[in-house]
Amino acid sequence: MRIQIVGAGSWGLAITRLLALNGHQVRLWCRDEDDPEQLKRTRHSHLFLPDLYLPDAVEVARDTDPDSDIAVLAVPSHVMRAAAAAHRFSPQTLRVSVAKGIENDTLLRMSEVIHEVAGECPVVALSGPSHAEEVARDLPTTVVAAGPDPDACKVVQEAFLGKTFRVYTSPDILGVEIGGSLKNVIALAAGVCDGFGLGDNAKAALITRGLAEIARLGTALGADPLTFAGLSGMGDLIVTCASQHSRNRALGERLAQGMSVDQALAASPMVAEGVRTTRSGYALAQRHGIEMPITREVHRVLFEGGNAREAVANLMLREAKPERT
Repeated sequence: MRIQIVGAGSWGLAITRLLALNGHQVRLWCRDEDDPEQLKRTRHSHLFLPDLYLPDAVEVARDTDPDSDIAVLAVPSHVMRAAAAAHRFSPQTLRVSVAKGIENDTLLRMSEVIHEVAGECPVVALSGPSHAEEVARDLPTTVVAAGPDPDACKVVQEAFLGKTFRVYTSPDILGVEIGGSLKNVIALAAGVCDGFGLGDNAKAALITRGLAEIARLGTALGADPLTFAGLSGMGDLIVTCASQHSRNRALGERLAQGMSVDQALAASPMVAEGVRTTRSGYALAQRHGIEMPITREVHRVLFEGGNAREAVANLMLREAKPERT
């Protein structure tokens, strides 16, 4: 199968290696800033996952193959629209989005952005607890391929499936994309929790109530509630709130240590999707009248000059109510 990867960040590199080792003909496009000539020559990136080496069969190129069977869009969510517009593929090419975010201005999910730019074409979202650092080391990983076309999901499942990478399928692309996006907002709060040393009880409560508000918004938008108990909901939320590899958890921890938002962002070259997604998630909650107290407090800290310690107090001192609300 001919597979085009767009994006040579950590996730793009890990996926490129995975698919090449699965026997596919893989072509990787990367930006000039990612030093494609060095990547082509040495087979590894000095910027991302420096211990990962690409198989010799991978073609590193400055252009993309418009007639690829699959195009994997491995770019941050805020550049998905530009990437989908710049890299034109055949209407028959199956697009796979591995970005986790919601566009700020339009509040569209990544599959919706792709459709808006590319028109009618098959689109599948691949999501779940899957840090690139662990996929690159062949550690066991399980994800879900979601989309309205079961045949397209099956194609993605078979292409990615391997002895250390297991893929399930789901028709609920809305729920999968909402869960995969908003878990980054909760992970920011989890990092604050860790940075303040609030303990395991607080962290467990944060994850649980975070999942409740993600599911509340997702079901209001039309998602299947059971999706949020799955890999792209609970699974991705757990790993992103707990892992040493989590960019969003680390950013929240830096905020708790006293850094400003700009300082916390500048401390890592990696994109923390949760910052932009906090803006989008809060806007969606406002639009649909959905209560999302953790998201609201994260929004206050990031965009309204709020204090992180006050945010903790605000959450603990909210009006008492039944759990299932």
